[in-house]
Amino acid sequence: MSTRRALTAVAVTLLLAALVPGAAGADGGGGGPLRMNEIQVIGTHNSYHRELPAAERAAHDAVYGGAPIYEAFRAYSHASLPNQLGRQGVRGLELDLFPDPAGGLYANPLLRQRLTAGPLTDPEWQRPGIKVLHIEDLDYNTTCVRLVSCLRLVRGWSRSHPRHVPLLVMLELKGTDPVAGAIGGVRVPQWDGAALDALDAEIRSVFRPDEFITPDDVRREGLTLQQSVLRRGWPQLRAARGRVMFLMNNNPGPISAAYTAGRPSLQGRVLFTNARPGSPDAAFVKRNDPTGAARAQIRELVRAGYLVRTLSDDALATVLSGDTTRLRAALASGAHLVSTDFPEVGMSARYDRDYVAALPGGGPARCNPVIRRPGCRRALSRGAPRARSRP
Repeated sequence: MSTRRALTAVAVTLLLAALVPGAAGADGGGGGPLRMNEIQVIGTHNSYHRELPAAERAAHDAVYGGAPIYEAFRAYSHASLPNQLGRQGVRGLELDLFPDPAGGLYANPLLRQRLTAGPLTDPEWQRPGIKVLHIEDLDYNTTCVRLVSCLRLVRGWSRSHPRHVPLLVMLELKGTDPVAGAIGGVRVPQWDGAALDALDAEIRSVFRPDEFITPDDVRREGLTLQQSVLRRGWPQLRAARGRVMFLMNNNPGPISAAYTAGRPSLQGRVLFTNARPGSPDAAFVKRNDPTGAARAQIRELVRAGYLVRTLSDDALATVLSGDTTRLRAALASGAHLVSTDFPEVGMSARYDRDYVAALPGGGPARCNPVIRRPGCRRALSRGAPRARSRP
């Protein structure tokens, strides 16, 4: 072998070692550099959500027969995405997506029609492209209207903080809400193959290939995606810093089936699907309730090598009850992403509470309590920005 070919082979080996630990012989029993699935972070649920104005909230509840639905389930507002990532230290986000290929489909919600308030004034609603909101016609206030606009905010923050641990962005692909549809709301277009391709294209239009982690970056030659993460492991944390990873929040079903059609291990795709363990695309698994027997199930999934997300609160019920059982179970489960509606002190004060979901000891990330890797704290802090103290 020539000197040039030998050096090239060494370079390729080192690159693979950085991206996929198993490629350079890192063992799966806790040895070698820290991997991205050996940490735990806090994320936000419905990260874009802002409450409706008072008149629209009243109109919302009138649709439900006057029951105080909004106050019980939707009366929370998040900071802008950059403020969540920066001041609040979250490392996971969740965006609800609605196709809008021609633009303007969600610009004149039914509630505003009933109030004769006119269409929404932000011109982003009229532009073509996937929209970000909670429920069409009924709960639509958002900090960023178009998916590409939201992602540009995330990318801007990421590029300004290039040593951050991977950002986990959950995407829920939504359809027509039963209540909104029954009262004459818009019909949400189907997430068919063309819409799913458009979703991937919108993400790729914002992020360069080296700025996010795809299934192709993780899958090993000759193995399914599931086999790759369970046998060979996830990328090393040092290689994954400064990058974003997109996770499909939908349960296994028609949308994920369309997304994996002809691509059983997500070949060429951007998102990691929420898959059933045992299927070829199973690398990420969602288990929203961490209590009871589910806590042990999550711990086993984490030990096996899956990436797991759970929820620390049950809407406002957790805050109002003052019961932190679910929060403690979520953190102890080892789920890599623990999502909350209350990532900062003060957000629950309007309910006369001080509830906050934060990692023990503060900071945006901690060593995973289930995997317990030797040397994790040192590796996690090496080269990372100084963590902001949190209560």
